[in-house]
Amino acid sequence: MDMNTQGLLLVLLIPLLFGHSEAVRVPIALTARHRRQPRYQVLHVSPLPSKWQEVPRVADSLGQSEKGVRKVDNSTTLILRLTHRDSPLSPFANPKASPRELLKNRLARDEARASAISVRTKLAARGIRANDLVVESVNYTAREQGVVDFAGPLMSGLKQGSGEYFIELGVGSPPRQTYMVIDTGSDIIWLQCTPCVDCYTQSGPIFDPALSSSYESLACTSPLCSMLELHSCAAQTNSCLYQVAYGDGSFTQGDFVLEALSFRGATMGGIAMGCGHDNEGLFASAAGLFGLGGGPLSFPSQLGNLLLRRVFSYCLMDRDESGFSSLMFGSAAVPMNTQFTPLLKNPNLNTYYYVSLVGISVGGSMLSIPPQAFRMDGNGGGGVIVDSGTSVTRLAEVAYGPLRSAFREATPDLPFAGGFSLFDTCYNLSGQANVRVPLVSLHFEGGAEMALPTSNYVIPVDTEGTYCLAFASAEIGAVSIIGNIQQQGFRIVFDGVSSRLGFAANQC
Repeated sequence: MDMNTQGLLLVLLIPLLFGHSEAVRVPIALTARHRRQPRYQVLHVSPLPSKWQEVPRVADSLGQSEKGVRKVDNSTTLILRLTHRDSPLSPFANPKASPRELLKNRLARDEARASAISVRTKLAARGIRANDLVVESVNYTAREQGVVDFAGPLMSGLKQGSGEYFIELGVGSPPRQTYMVIDTGSDIIWLQCTPCVDCYTQSGPIFDPALSSSYESLACTSPLCSMLELHSCAAQTNSCLYQVAYGDGSFTQGDFVLEALSFRGATMGGIAMGCGHDNEGLFASAAGLFGLGGGPLSFPSQLGNLLLRRVFSYCLMDRDESGFSSLMFGSAAVPMNTQFTPLLKNPNLNTYYYVSLVGISVGGSMLSIPPQAFRMDGNGGGGVIVDSGTSVTRLAEVAYGPLRSAFREATPDLPFAGGFSLFDTCYNLSGQANVRVPLVSLHFEGGAEMALPTSNYVIPVDTEGTYCLAFASAEIGAVSIIGNIQQQGFRIVFDGVSSRLGFAANQC
């Protein structure tokens, strides 16, 4: 009789001696031979194409004549469309670059963004704010400026290699059409304006505020100006000047103003935004940035004060699908089957959306991860955020290590192919049509579970059939980030009123 059998008989006999027959179930969980088998799902292998392919234009599901602002269940709802930067339907698409080249560029930009977020959160944890830093003063004279028009389609562009999603807006009166990057990791709305002290190359003309009748300067003493992390006063006009610096070295500075934004036929005036005259860095040819963060000057906060509840959601299209995804504000932004988890507050930084990630399961089994791996400390260091602008999910090494090990252990029959860019766990799936990969789920406080489809965590990186586990390790002490590859196909709900974040599968 082997040792395992002896141990099993001993555990079975003890409850019989003491009259507890229901304890027979106990040894099942204690013996290796009865350990739960991993759960799998099928990955359909489809390598990156060698060149751009024609993508049929999908009809606008919102309807060309439908207003962007309408009544749903007796409440006001704003429904908009978004587009991926490198989608063939995007004005920024580069048809000469191969999908592999675009993916590599995307991952390089993603590394810069993740580093920028890490720098900002670490500085905030040390009590260092943006306005504590030494910056160059703005010497130009503030002047009246124009407005941006807004309404946009959201499409995934992993095949084309981009992490940015755009919204098409109308700014000013009359509205001028332009594209802006949506970003849950930023608060300030801004766009490039003439005259340019130094502007990056954008698609389309730079906004001229002199052509807008709804442009209005803000006094340096105004409450809105005081909400800026970093502001100063124009010497001659005493109007408000802003500056926003990003951790990757990008920055924008200019006049902080009130302008009108147009939403698919409806116009909302008096939106505080930056009119940037000196803008440098990685802004992906867009006219500017549309801040969706948690601070008081972000668009959701301003919109909530003016018209709607502070509730919005977006859904990013799966990278293998063509079509538009939506950005919604108001009560209709919350689907019926949404799972919620509490939003957490960083005591030193209100921009990012922090959540309590309590575990990760691979193949249906929870990983052994220290509880402090995802915990925010008392100064706001560490923790986990949900971010629309970061592509690849970053996890603290004490969490990523077990994820990587469990995934590799559950895929012994897949030919290992080393690493690629940010990824260290790749497989050669050439010649295969379908393979089994273990289920991967993210588990949050309150019982919410985000069960990922295979395309959200095993992605193609070349034309030969190399696939990689689409997670990466975060540096020690850095914030963990749930990126947009893992979010694809889910409607992500940000409820500032109830301080909770939700997600619902298949709601694009």
